[in-house]
Amino acid sequence: MPLLPARHYVSDHTRFIRDLLEKKPQLETDQRIGRAIWWDKLPADVEANREMDEGRVAQKPYVYSNDNP
Repeated sequence: MPLLPARHYVSDHTRFIRDLLEKKPQLETDQRIGRAIWWDKLPADVEANREMDEGRVAQKPYVYSNDNP
């Protein structure tokens, strides 16, 4: 018994995504813009953040202690 009809099967998830992209064609562009804000950083930005992290001062585990060292 051949399984040929299964080649044309489209899952509910795939149909949902295709319908969503059809209704909102700008969605992919918006996703790329959002990703660029939070994740896609230039190496210079990463290096600057690394330098800032190296300059941090260690903090006591409990900052509200009344101990005066």
